[in-house]
Amino acid sequence: MPVADELPEGVVFILKNINNSVNIDNQNRIHQKMLDDIRLLCRSKKEPIKELCQRFNEETDDGRDMTEMSELLSEAINSTIDYKEESDIDSLFSAGESLKESVVRDE
Repeated sequence: MPVADELPEGVVFILKNINNSVNIDNQNRIHQKMLDDIRLLCRSKKEPIKELCQRFNEETDDGRDMTEMSELLSEAINSTIDYKEESDIDSLFSAGESLKESVVRDE
């Protein structure tokens, strides 16, 4: 089975974190998974896949109509924000559990 069959079809957005206080420990599992997927897809490729470039150009009118790409980018950003908020909430609850266990032990 070809590698591409294992991964969903889509667009890859490369975003740069310009806020040094966010994710300072570089511990983001989503980023790592995406990098692994990109490496897998690019393995043994030395040139762009012309068919994909042509398809992208057709779907975007050679980059003049990026409406769908903008919508996908917005979804990706919102998904990242939602994931971060969920992660922060999970951290809060696990910290709370640790505090609770600590209080119980101290009694």
